[in-house]
Amino acid sequence: MPATPAWPPRSAPRLFVPGPLTEGGVVTLDGPQAHYLLRVMRVAEGDAVILCDDLTGEWAGKVTQAGKRDLTLDLVERLRPREQVPDLWLCAALLKKDRFDLVLEKATELGVRRIQPVLMRRCVADKLNLERARAVVTEAAEQCARTALPELAEPVKLDALLRDWPAERTLFFADELGGGPAAAAFAAHLGPAALLVGPEGGFDDAEREAVRAAPQARPITLGPRILRGETAAIAATAVWMGSIGDW
Repeated sequence: MPATPAWPPRSAPRLFVPGPLTEGGVVTLDGPQAHYLLRVMRVAEGDAVILCDDLTGEWAGKVTQAGKRDLTLDLVERLRPREQVPDLWLCAALLKKDRFDLVLEKATELGVRRIQPVLMRRCVADKLNLERARAVVTEAAEQCARTALPELAEPVKLDALLRDWPAERTLFFADELGGGPAAAAFAAHLGPAALLVGPEGGFDDAEREAVRAAPQARPITLGPRILRGETAAIAATAVWMGSIGDW
């Protein structure tokens, strides 16, 4: 006797939608999300779609009506509650668009709680399209099956970031001039944490001095080589997750 296929199938498309979602609820999608499901994924009536609302978790929905430009889904069951996200902020210097897109995408996949773009003297970029950045983050969360979106903050200047830094959060400062080995430093300071990573040209002397003067700062090294800004951000996040995160 053939086995009953799992429902919803693992291949079902995933989308973040406005919430809150509730069992037995009805969701209507139009615009780009409907286009994606109808024209790209070719969903039809009876097909499953996984929906997340960044509030209640992950839900299985069944398509009950598929039109030309919109579709309706009935929520069948909650599959998972909203995940507990590791308490890590990534404070990354603003980079050129494609490179910062990579930081946004990989930081989301790796599981950070908050992404804080930082403006520094040697930053090549000085603006961030937040709407577009949120789309990058959302698509990455859908792809990697997160049930919680990372908080994405507006860019802030380094001096303002340091001035308002919360006393209870350790600030690991990826300093190309040296510091403690990253993994050991992470393990020695449990609790709320953040990573500060510099721009293409690195920190200037005044910025480095200001960061090191912050009482919560802990200089770290990411090895013997000088890493690009996006590489440093991704590598440091991966090491933290491997040391005391949710890996």
